[in-house]
Amino acid sequence: MPILEVEQLQKSYGKKENRKNVLENVSFYLKEGETIGIWGSSGSGKSTIGKILTGLEKKDSGKIIYQEKELHYPLRNQNRKEIQILFQHPEVSFNPKYRIEQGFHEVYRKCKLDFSREQLLLYLEKFGLYQEHIERKPVQLSGGELQRAMIARVMLLSPKILVLDEPTSMLDPISQAQVLRMLEKIQKKTGVAYIYITHNKYLAKKMCKRIYHLEHGHLQEIS
Repeated sequence: MPILEVEQLQKSYGKKENRKNVLENVSFYLKEGETIGIWGSSGSGKSTIGKILTGLEKKDSGKIIYQEKELHYPLRNQNRKEIQILFQHPEVSFNPKYRIEQGFHEVYRKCKLDFSREQLLLYLEKFGLYQEHIERKPVQLSGGELQRAMIARVMLLSPKILVLDEPTSMLDPISQAQVLRMLEKIQKKTGVAYIYITHNKYLAKKMCKRIYHLEHGHLQEIS
């Protein structure tokens, strides 16, 4: 049974006379623990789907059903924790004024988790991050290090669904491969389901069990 079902999703932008339909009757489903791809060109509206699912943008109409219950936005409590997004630009998740460690403090506080530096360092080792990394500000980390920190931060919330919005497009090939391997390991261990949003058809085929193509606002599953 699907963990997520999206039915007849509609989204448009602009004033009435120049209204542009970005999503037209978009429907898809996601099973627990699987990875699906939403592939499309830049500006096709694929990132809009992820933002709507996580409550960062409002839909015009349509239904979003999570664990057999229709979601109502803004998301609250457990649903807010369980449906998360990983952005193309990881720096947006960390305040540039503070050290990386402070970004993790915030998650511990919001989730009402007991914080200790020793526990945090032990946890971060799984993501290839160590004391020298969390003592730096975001600008002092490489793109790959910052993306791994963002993954570690979001996984503290124990999400059931993680939207991956072009998570490796800003990385060099080596860092890209490292992040993708890490995401695969996390999925095998936790059972989190991924919605992989990308303009790269090769990566979509590599990462995803099923692929949807978004073009001119219409979403279609492809073989």
